[in-house]
Amino acid sequence: MSRRPVTFGAALMSSWALLLGFGILMLGDGLQGTLLAVRADLEGFSATLTGLVMSTFYLGFLLGSILTPRITMGVGHIRVFAAFATLSSAAILVHALFVTAPVWIAMRLVSGFCFAGLYIVAESWLNERATNETRGKLLSLYMVVTYIGVGAGQLLLNLADPQQFELFILVSILISVAVVPLLLSARSPPAFHDSVRIGLLELFRLTPLGLVSMFAVGLVTATFFALGPVYARRIGLDIRDTSYFMTAAVLGTVLLQGPIGALSDRFDRRKVLTATTLLTSIAAVLCIAAARVSNELLFLAVGLFGGFAFPLYSICIAYTNDHLDPRQMIAASGALVLVSGIGAIIGPVSFAVIMDRYGNQALFWSIAAVHAMTGLFAIYRMLSSAPVPLERQGPSHATAVHPSGSAIESIQHYSSEETGYDLEDD
Repeated sequence: MSRRPVTFGAALMSSWALLLGFGILMLGDGLQGTLLAVRADLEGFSATLTGLVMSTFYLGFLLGSILTPRITMGVGHIRVFAAFATLSSAAILVHALFVTAPVWIAMRLVSGFCFAGLYIVAESWLNERATNETRGKLLSLYMVVTYIGVGAGQLLLNLADPQQFELFILVSILISVAVVPLLLSARSPPAFHDSVRIGLLELFRLTPLGLVSMFAVGLVTATFFALGPVYARRIGLDIRDTSYFMTAAVLGTVLLQGPIGALSDRFDRRKVLTATTLLTSIAAVLCIAAARVSNELLFLAVGLFGGFAFPLYSICIAYTNDHLDPRQMIAASGALVLVSGIGAIIGPVSFAVIMDRYGNQALFWSIAAVHAMTGLFAIYRMLSSAPVPLERQGPSHATAVHPSGSAIESIQHYSSEETGYDLEDD
């Protein structure tokens, strides 16, 4: 049964509690990742060990993405959300009590699993509020709330000493408080439904560039949020400037996401994807050069890097959908998230090993190399295959990419109402 169209105002009124709770959750998530990376560096963890600790989050997230829909169908959205928030709130406190790598690895696994459940429940609930007439505006507002939360979370690092308990307690409080608006919402939760899946090999056959680019995006995004604070500390930035460094990347994304998405709708999407990934590579090299000049130039360079790197997630999804039958799109989103998640697990560990061996600047050299190779592969695909006609390109929507790699497309295939496919023109 299709949903009755409503105005954006009505959709916003029914979703404000979700958006408020999610914004608070993003504050905690943004602070949590940077806090743990900085604390690990202060405790003398090697870059390799820090990368291993941080990448465990993405392994837990991947497991949570797979298992949460099954758990939710058994006990319901509200119980899952409350249980996972409680566990993740407790997990961050355990980090402060036991500063040892084995405990942190275990707790990051728990946190990743729980945050996957929190994102899936909250985002599927939000998607259920939207209709064809309101989805674009509602998801854009969701994106703004997400980026504001993640960016402001970086700045909270300045409120206390990362070597003390206060910031860990603050993260726990934010996660706990984020539950309140959702639990007090009088609205009915959405229902999960099964969907038909598409295999990775079939998806690669249909759109190899989409899959390769998504793997690169997951690899780089997770690596930056996991090791960016470590890099900033090791090149001499203090706590305040480390928070500015991370915030600049998020701010760059806010400024450039819209224009890049608009260009990808107007021109051959492969050309926009190729140009953006090559510009990301150049921006990564600029970060290396700027770090030798001044902090201000470094913040500008990392802002350009974030502005080019993170919108690639949305372009990859839109480009992949251009090559699919409408009934394949939602199932394919799950495969894309899986590929991105695999990259997110591999990235922090492998790049950390490179940092330990070749020095701090090897982080951005490695990131530049990944995007340069992706750009070359994109050029090869443009030379060897015909483009999708502009009239067949579907519209792209800005997709908010969290530090954990979550995006609202990752859960849309759980919220269809009849056949397992959401056939609305998203």
